[in-house]
Amino acid sequence: MDVTQLTFDEWEEALPDREFEVFHTPEALRVLDDYAEGDLHLYGAFKGDQPVALFPLFVREAAVGRFVTSPPPSLSVPHLGPLVMPNSPKRRKHERINQTFAENVLDELDVETRGTLFRMVCPPEYTDPRPYDWNEFELTPRFTYVLDVGSSTPTEISDSFSSSLRREIRDADELDFDITVEGVDAARRVYQETTERFREQGESFPFSWDYVEDLLTALDERARVYVARDADGTFLNGITVLYSNERAYFWQGGTRTTYEGVSINSALHWQIIEDIADDPPLGSVSKYDLFGANTPRLCQYKAKFGADLVPYYVVESSGPTMDIAKRAYEIVQR
Repeated sequence: MDVTQLTFDEWEEALPDREFEVFHTPEALRVLDDYAEGDLHLYGAFKGDQPVALFPLFVREAAVGRFVTSPPPSLSVPHLGPLVMPNSPKRRKHERINQTFAENVLDELDVETRGTLFRMVCPPEYTDPRPYDWNEFELTPRFTYVLDVGSSTPTEISDSFSSSLRREIRDADELDFDITVEGVDAARRVYQETTERFREQGESFPFSWDYVEDLLTALDERARVYVARDADGTFLNGITVLYSNERAYFWQGGTRTTYEGVSINSALHWQIIEDIADDPPLGSVSKYDLFGANTPRLCQYKAKFGADLVPYYVVESSGPTMDIAKRAYEIVQR
């Protein structure tokens, strides 16, 4: 196996047709490279000319230590981490490629050096993080909600919803407002509403509007902004959605909003789901990733959609020294 650093063009050529995150696309990675602290390293593994694994990592040198992360923090990237796509269906070969690639990248970055913090949030498609466990990293399972839309009709999908959610959608359908797909100006309003919601909860929003604008512009058809407006055109609520080849991702917005006593948020999600079924921006999109499955107060609402609870893994350096490094890293980020 040959492991090498890739250019953006080489990364784009090596990226598979399926089972990658929207932030694995070269368009998104270029924007992350502009805004993230540290340097982006694009690693690729090849068997001959055939790419078998990819891994984007950000490396930051700071006075308190060295940080190797995927994704970079504070840019609202839910998952990144490695992709493994062996050219054989055999389990033994898949595991060998996964283990060898992990060990080669860890050696290349010398992450076991004292004072180096390693942290990655794997995509749900990466189901075998054992090589990192075997190298004494700490594994923590996390979860997301994924609704399979492509294999069902809208009626079958709504039948999986809770009765209260179906009622909210029916009530919203009787009101005089419209949901449309708009552009960057609407995305700014969604960003402002989300920022205000964080402020009300005593939290600061971690990234700038410039980052959001550049990301959505770069992603182009891989991003949509769904906006609800009343009969006079007044903004009621909005959700920004990102798309990989297979999934739509709830990314930003959806703050609690009622119009004439009815939840607008549920109507927005339902429009997104209907479009995945009937009019996705990419014909292969068939699933909706709702996120929010690790926060109890969000679970109470998002579990109403009857989506599958899908695990993914957080991999981190372990040990007392690394606990100190993690706290120092959090201070640096603030």
